[in-house]
Amino acid sequence: MITALMPTYNRADLAFEAGEGAWLWTADQRRYLDFGSGIATTSLGHAHPHLVATIADQAAKVMHVSNLYRVPQAERLAERHVAASFADSVFFCNSGAEANEGMVKAVRKAMAETGRPEKFRMITFEGAFHGRTLAMLAATGNEKYLAGFGPKVEGFDQIPFGNLNALRDAIGPHTAGVLLEPVQGEGGVRPASLDFLRGVRAACDEFGILLALDEVQCGMGRSGKLWAHQRAGIEPDVISAAKGIGGGFPLGAILAKEHVARHLKPGTHGTTYGGSPLACAAGNAVLDVMLAPGFLESVDRVGRHLWRGLLGLKQRHPGLVEDVRGAGLLLGVKLADGIANTDAQAEAVGQGLLTVAAGQNVLRLAPPLIITEREADEALDRLDRALRRLAMPAAKVAAG
Repeated sequence: MITALMPTYNRADLAFEAGEGAWLWTADQRRYLDFGSGIATTSLGHAHPHLVATIADQAAKVMHVSNLYRVPQAERLAERHVAASFADSVFFCNSGAEANEGMVKAVRKAMAETGRPEKFRMITFEGAFHGRTLAMLAATGNEKYLAGFGPKVEGFDQIPFGNLNALRDAIGPHTAGVLLEPVQGEGGVRPASLDFLRGVRAACDEFGILLALDEVQCGMGRSGKLWAHQRAGIEPDVISAAKGIGGGFPLGAILAKEHVARHLKPGTHGTTYGGSPLACAAGNAVLDVMLAPGFLESVDRVGRHLWRGLLGLKQRHPGLVEDVRGAGLLLGVKLADGIANTDAQAEAVGQGLLTVAAGQNVLRLAPPLIITEREADEALDRLDRALRRLAMPAAKVAAG
């Protein structure tokens, strides 16, 4: 018999009733160090005082009015994001997949409105993950996710990640733009090289197409910069954002330059819930913290500290850990063949550490951006114990 809650997830037998900072507690007071952050979403950790107070205050006033009326909280949040980024205008929605859908629509619309309606195709990359809607499944291109959902939505051409020659070869008369994650999260925590990002920007300029970056997971401070593309010193035409932008409250966004944004006129795109007073109050509270002096520098510093610690684990467990990769506080531990990341994830849970499995047999670490070096060290100790337990069966087999 089917469960009342539709069984779309293989959920761990854990339920949390309270959290503070980087820590979560179950009803029976078991404590876990959260290095998953709800899949890179609770950017300020759990029960952040400023975020909690802001949400409670706004909820007591007005939560939703729709976009039939002005929303001052959204106007303020958009102005702040414009001031802190490449963008000239912002559209707020509810999720990453929705932001990516809107971003692709914006690219297509910009081409159509400037006399190039034949240009509608997007170049995407192997290992990508752009969401679960029908179009974003096609953009992702993973056959496992596409199976059973009918014909694939047309308009996406997938090429190898990091290959500029393949990119230039793929650009044709119907290409509208490039859709790229600066750091692939679900695909195995694979950062694009800075030279590759610069090369993609140059190719888009050369061929007159648009650069659309999916920063749903790697954006909002997670890389040590507010936006991951800033590490390469480039400016995209449009980006998508979600996850950490609301600190755990559902919020997504499309940030675009004017030559893209001006084509999304009344009637071309919309949302009922997106940009609500409550969601945008949360978004403003997140920005209050992230734009404070020294915050992003701290993310970068702690990220480098955690990176060095993970390299130490690689040296101590050469038969288990093949590679460490990522940027800022989005890091991945690539495990050796025969060591499943799901097994490593389960052993980490046994040590009181929450992580997230990712593609290419990677164990993903995406802690709240407010963690300290001491908490990073605590996570490293717990992961070390988990890896030691993983090594035990292999050692017993070898001895036998």
